[in-house]
Amino acid sequence: MANQSTGGDTKHIIQIPEIKFTKLFINGQFVDAVSGKTFETIDPRSGEVIARVAEGDKEDIDLSVKAAREAFDHGKWPRMSGFDRGRIMMKFADLVNENVEELAILDTLDAGKLFSGGKTLDIPSSANILRYYAGAADKIHGETLKMSREMQAYTLREPIGVVGHIIPWNVPSTTFFMKVSPALAAGCTMVVKPAEQTPLSALYYAHLSKLAGIPDGVLNVITGFGSTAGAAISSHMDIDKVSFTGSVEVGRLVMQAAATSNLKAVSLELGGKSPLIIFNDADLDQAIQLAFLANFWNKGEACVAGSRVYVQEGIYDKFVKMAAEKVKMWMVGDPFDPQVHQGPQASKEQFDKVLSYIEHGKREGATLLAGGKTCGNKGYYIEPTIFTDAKDDMVIVKEEIFGPVMSLMKFKTVEEVIERANNTRYGLAAGIITNDLNLTNRVSRSIRAGVIWVNCYYGVDNDCPFGGYKMSGFGRELGLHCLDQYLQVKSVVTPLYNSPWL
Repeated sequence: MANQSTGGDTKHIIQIPEIKFTKLFINGQFVDAVSGKTFETIDPRSGEVIARVAEGDKEDIDLSVKAAREAFDHGKWPRMSGFDRGRIMMKFADLVNENVEELAILDTLDAGKLFSGGKTLDIPSSANILRYYAGAADKIHGETLKMSREMQAYTLREPIGVVGHIIPWNVPSTTFFMKVSPALAAGCTMVVKPAEQTPLSALYYAHLSKLAGIPDGVLNVITGFGSTAGAAISSHMDIDKVSFTGSVEVGRLVMQAAATSNLKAVSLELGGKSPLIIFNDADLDQAIQLAFLANFWNKGEACVAGSRVYVQEGIYDKFVKMAAEKVKMWMVGDPFDPQVHQGPQASKEQFDKVLSYIEHGKREGATLLAGGKTCGNKGYYIEPTIFTDAKDDMVIVKEEIFGPVMSLMKFKTVEEVIERANNTRYGLAAGIITNDLNLTNRVSRSIRAGVIWVNCYYGVDNDCPFGGYKMSGFGRELGLHCLDQYLQVKSVVTPLYNSPWL
């Protein structure tokens, strides 16, 4: 059984700040929802209310889109040089760093994320995403074309317009900036809807954007529910592009709404059921570390979690024994405690969903090696759970669980594991652990997924495009490729008369 921490004295060490921002951010101002309605945001450590937040819906989306449209059609942001946009974005990033502790606290309170990880990784890396695209803002350019007849032509890369961003709850700060940063660099204006489970840090970022000098109307944040505010973004006739990260089911609804409204451009980063393949020649200590990282980082609430772990038969039994020993040292508890490895699931809904999948695994005949139970008397804590002897047709192997549940499976040959790894509707990521370069090349080229991590996991970087194949979505976050999602390509052609050359 995993150890549980109550947080020890950290409750007295970490000073929980007053929640400063709970209203909608429209056209540079914090305002109440038109309806006056609010909703509760819940602390997953206890199930208690953190604050009440403005509940935006269609009328509020309309107001924010109107502000964004005015800022795009007549405002300064698209008409600034890329250099000047970049300078403001750099200031925004500096302000994020200056407030790193308070922002990390907000994501811990809202999402149950480890405070130590937020302070040292999530929030600083979010600021660095801003800096990356700030540096790209003045390097967006077209091409001179070589026409086949007496014409001169070139391309322009123009901002796509007003963008709607719908972001998830599992990594609220990182995904906020993965979407907002390239859109800002491109010269777009936008409406951001954070997940209803994790609204607090997005509102704080809206405040910092104003301090940084981003003009009113460029960045608007509407808190609310997907079925109302999110649906209004997807179907809005004056939004030019929507970027969504979340489930396949909601991704379908976003696409349908975009198609039946103004055929706006869509990019989707959806679910995953990623394979982690461990070959006989792997360093077992490294393999165990990476398997735990792939499955239990962020309490398994990751779209790229490597929850289908295929271990070659020559090392399978030893790997199982090592995993059973390591999980005993895995500490679950208060995410403010620096000794803790895993905090609570982000919501009661997700807590119940994970537990139901664990019951599925038991009923279908997988062997429960470790975990499988809740921790403590309050909050949404679940033990890290490992199943062995899992089968590819089991629900726990086929469906995305989004929780701390690892399924171990044995394989014999390379051909077999490639076929099994690809036998999924998803294609977001995969991991390979081997010291054989030829094997690495073969398997990485054979697996249909958007990113392949070799002898590492979660190798996410600002310059590395991230996105999926198949039902994991389309479009890419991060890297310079991401800018293309927020730019239109326009060709300009003029005739040439009496040119001495073509």
